[in-house]
Amino acid sequence: MDRLALYMTWLSGLSVAGILLIAAFTVGYYTLWSVGISAAVGLIVAYPMGYYISRWIKRDDPNWDHRKKAEKEGVLPDPDAPEV
Repeated sequence: MDRLALYMTWLSGLSVAGILLIAAFTVGYYTLWSVGISAAVGLIVAYPMGYYISRWIKRDDPNWDHRKKAEKEGVLPDPDAPEV
């Protein structure tokens, strides 16, 4: 997972949870269940949305070659290496 996908994961998860919570409050559900369900859905969809949005941004960037193969790395990637 690259850095852009990490940022997009946090942003999309918080956005989805916030939208669902505002929608629940708008229709009158002021319970802990509405907060918990909104948070759970936000956590569940955060990673797939972040990864998809990251790939979408990179696919539309004319200067980014998204077709290159990732090289094998050790446990920790090189912090000075270019973005994946």
